[in-house]
Amino acid sequence: MQLTIQTDYALRTLMYLASRDDRATVAEVAALFDISANHVAKVVNQLSRLGYIRSVRGLGGGIELAMPLSEIRLGEVIERFEGNLHLLECVGTEGVCVIQPFCKLKGVLAEAERLQREYLNSVTLADVAPSRRQLKQVT
Repeated sequence: MQLTIQTDYALRTLMYLASRDDRATVAEVAALFDISANHVAKVVNQLSRLGYIRSVRGLGGGIELAMPLSEIRLGEVIERFEGNLHLLECVGTEGVCVIQPFCKLKGVLAEAERLQREYLNSVTLADVAPSRRQLKQVT
């Protein structure tokens, strides 16, 4: 499985916000990771719609986490951004292959997906968030 760039940016944005005590801006996130502010803004919009972050307008505004770090599960974020995470189409859809009724590969891949999903959902943002000091070292 390879994540899309949008999911990558979403995870980076969440990690950055997790390391801060105050609000940040899209421009700050983009500058730190040397990525397009437009791409970050799109990801921030999606993260906001999904309830992970909130945007505050006006003086002193910016973006911040909308829930505790321990409640943001990486697997859930990835699944909500990626959608279908099946290794092959047959794992999630019936009737796409002539050998599907007796194919053992489908079961193996389904189990691999289950284990991956279970593991990623056991990891929270609190588990992967860098410290403020660590981020200051890279800026």
